[in-house]
Amino acid sequence: YGEFFLTWYSQMLLDHGDRILSSAKSIFENTGVKISVKVAGIHWHYGTRSHAPELTAGYYNTRFRDGYVPIAQMLARHGAIFNFTCIEMRDHEQPQDALCAPEKLVRQVALATQKAQVPLAGENALPRYDERAHEQILKSASLNVDGSSEEFREMCAFTYLRMNPQLFQGDNWRNFVGFVKKMKEGKDAHKCREQVEREAEHFVHITQPLVQEAA
Repeated sequence: YGEFFLTWYSQMLLDHGDRILSSAKSIFENTGVKISVKVAGIHWHYGTRSHAPELTAGYYNTRFRDGYVPIAQMLARHGAIFNFTCIEMRDHEQPQDALCAPEKLVRQVALATQKAQVPLAGENALPRYDERAHEQILKSASLNVDGSSEEFREMCAFTYLRMNPQLFQGDNWRNFVGFVKKMKEGKDAHKCREQVEREAEHFVHITQPLVQEAA
């Protein structure tokens, strides 16, 4: 009965997505609008056998069943983008008692989108202004999930959350400027860290009046 219910429950979510995307596609087709679907990054209890939080949300993902491939395939049929979150998180930063594994989850989703040949976009789940979070985003955005892939892939888009007064504080703004420059360079980034920091410092200096006004 459990397998029957979970199969039915997850299929209801997929069918709902099909209907919504069919309607959206009929409205926006041939307009140049790109349709993106936000999929929640449910990383808590990812390290358990049951993956109960994901099952509760309708993602039938267990140790023996990949619940993200069917979602990616459904999006691929409609030419939609798979938009995922928790891109900035590292496994060891999460509460150990919750058995969180955001890095492993992002890796699984990246492989699912690769298999379904659907574009993957990302965003950070929590406001982060430190370099460690920025470096994790850069790593995740490269989509080199096993660290040895010869075929280059990268996320098609990234949404940074969020713009607020804290972002424009001195060190936070400096870190953010350097992060944006690295994201822009992507796979063609050959500059040393010192050069990126010098260019970022120059931009921080010339934007200081605007930042002070925004803050």
